[in-house]
Amino acid sequence: MLDIKFIRDNIDAVKANIADRYMKADPDAAIRLADERADAIKELEERRRRRNEVASAMKGKLPDAERQALIDEGKSLKEGIAALESRLESAERELKDALSQIPNMAHPDSPRGKEDKDNLEVKRVGTPTSFDFEPRDHVALGALLDILDFDAGTKVTGTKFYFLKNEGVLLEMALVRFAVDRLMSKGFMPFSTPDLAKTEILEGIGFNPRGAESNVYRLAEEDLCLIGTAEITLGGYYSDQILDKAQLPLKLVGVSHCFRREAGAAGQFSKGLYRVHQFTKAEMFVYCLPEDSERIHGELRQIEEELFSELGIPFRVVDTCTGDLGAPAYRKWDLEAWMPGRNGGEWGEVTSTSNCTDYQARRLGVRYKDDDGKNKFVHGLNGTALACSRAIVAILENYQEADGSVRMPAALVPYCGFDRIRPKAQRQ
Repeated sequence: MLDIKFIRDNIDAVKANIADRYMKADPDAAIRLADERADAIKELEERRRRRNEVASAMKGKLPDAERQALIDEGKSLKEGIAALESRLESAERELKDALSQIPNMAHPDSPRGKEDKDNLEVKRVGTPTSFDFEPRDHVALGALLDILDFDAGTKVTGTKFYFLKNEGVLLEMALVRFAVDRLMSKGFMPFSTPDLAKTEILEGIGFNPRGAESNVYRLAEEDLCLIGTAEITLGGYYSDQILDKAQLPLKLVGVSHCFRREAGAAGQFSKGLYRVHQFTKAEMFVYCLPEDSERIHGELRQIEEELFSELGIPFRVVDTCTGDLGAPAYRKWDLEAWMPGRNGGEWGEVTSTSNCTDYQARRLGVRYKDDDGKNKFVHGLNGTALACSRAIVAILENYQEADGSVRMPAALVPYCGFDRIRPKAQRQ
């Protein structure tokens, strides 16, 4: 969340930022609630001070009338303190809710716009793959190769679930190990994270676990949610801690399943593996000093570019517009891979990396002790290393052959143990 003092001192800029992001929030209400909270604290402290004075006075020898007056005042103070404590609790709850609706400030260079069509392309690597035959999409290839089964996924669990089979399983495992190995060589600490997190951790990271617009699965009668990304669990790992400045930046890579309701997602661009309710992902997360976050954000983007360059997948980089940033991100870059089976050939998002500055750390209470002895909030960054489902889409569609077989990127062969997946009919 934003610091209330920053909101107070920059109210016009905060309102303009909310408008640029096409979000609804009321910074004026947050300021009013902060003032009410401050007034309640001041009055509560004064009444508690007077209660202590009354208690001290009653220890002495007093005339009956004076003692009774103090007893009556003590009762009144007790009732007033209880009412003020309730008022303060309510004000703090309302203030937290108002602040949680105010998005992070956007980078001055982030494109102003409402939807992904307003994102700005800043780089291309590779040339869109062309074929001398009619290419198949990954759904047809998955069936032909006998590595994907959407019908069984729908029967067993529901729509947008699937089974990976045969070489498809080994390909997913190879992608995870490929990504983790590359990141460990760059100083990232590997984690296998829980697939569940407390509601307060999701809210701290900036996810909305409630309501019709929520993309989160909640467990009935439990204060737990299925995570949509290991950003949630990695971000919560150091919650309510004061980190050693000398150890920053802390660079983590987490492997987890990811669960997303994808409410309302439909159409040809959501078919197959591109938009599903469950997938496996390796996620980068960094806590760092504020002065380092923009540089490290560039490093996370560079890692994503290196991974897809090594896989030999054509891609482009886009600077994400304000309306598509999400509340926590100060700036975000997306990598979009070329997907020949997507509407005859189009770009599809495969990774993103965000600098969230201190927005998440304030909510989660993650700080460091600076050289001046003061505790300050760290900056948090995240980035997709590999989302296996979309990486598989890109590999199948870009490396397919006329006979329906699919070559493996050279970088993955040592991990998966084969250099090609052949159609099921050719293996019999």
